[in-house]
Amino acid sequence: MADAVDDQRLLRNPMKMKNSVKPPRAIDSKAKAWSREVVDAVRAKLQDRYQIAVDLGIGLGLRQGEAFGLAEEDFDFAAGVVHVRRQLRWDIKGRPYFSLPKGRKIREVPLPTNLALRARAHFRRFPSTSCTLPWRNPEAPTTALEERQRKPITVDLILTSSHGNRIYYRTWNDRSWKRALAAAGLITPVGEKVRHDGNRIRRVPRYAAPREDMFHVLRHTYASVQLKAGESIVSLSKWLGHSTPKVTLDHYAHFMPGAGQRGGAAMDAWLQDPSRPKVPEKSLLSWRTTPLPSNVQVKRLAGQGADMSVKYKETARGGLAVNIIEC
Repeated sequence: MADAVDDQRLLRNPMKMKNSVKPPRAIDSKAKAWSREVVDAVRAKLQDRYQIAVDLGIGLGLRQGEAFGLAEEDFDFAAGVVHVRRQLRWDIKGRPYFSLPKGRKIREVPLPTNLALRARAHFRRFPSTSCTLPWRNPEAPTTALEERQRKPITVDLILTSSHGNRIYYRTWNDRSWKRALAAAGLITPVGEKVRHDGNRIRRVPRYAAPREDMFHVLRHTYASVQLKAGESIVSLSKWLGHSTPKVTLDHYAHFMPGAGQRGGAAMDAWLQDPSRPKVPEKSLLSWRTTPLPSNVQVKRLAGQGADMSVKYKETARGGLAVNIIEC
């Protein structure tokens, strides 16, 4: 709508009017993360040349276009970081081009040591392929400014097809990713597609993978691992390329284990009565627990080493009644 106003196709933006159309409210949905077993199973079912794509999603939290547009020169092994400078995109006509990552800003992501080892092994086994594409827009420039803005750039892509070409995301999703999901037992075929290869007719399975199991789930898993390890939400937001930490919290707050427990333990220590013994911090609810006095019968039986079964039952007044049954 804003672009239409700028192009003078609309007099005003109806989305900006106070009593006009309002955008629908987004449905709250929690991001899904995979377990390590699922990640390893899907990775093992991919072709060897594509297994590094899973490593990039898990180890760096890259989006699919960022992984497909990554170059060997983006790996700074000495500094231990990866520079995310571009993404590989396609317009509505299926024409590829390079552009800045989402949000139009580049970023640096820490490079784990084991990912660096896998990346070096991938570079040796599958050499990078030079790819030249327009920048920002695949349309032919009409002005000198557009010619400068859309000047093609050459990138040595580390992820290429078996024919040495750049990857087209739809083909890769259908023929590689979804087949790996099916081989790992995550999805099942919903039909078949007939393909004509010369004089031969081939029937291949057709899959309909849910959106939550596509490549972006690796990015969610990266975020979940970082948060469960206690990483700062500000640092994670920077590594993911989010505009603000609030965006990261909105997407991944449910991945933070025991949210509020550390704060509760700190406040409990603040309110600790100096005259009372210090409460162990192993449990947030430990301050509510008081030792139950043992009666004479329990002490005598325990001292004799007798085997017994103890049952606890809450009384109407909130106390605990103890029933001792000797074996």
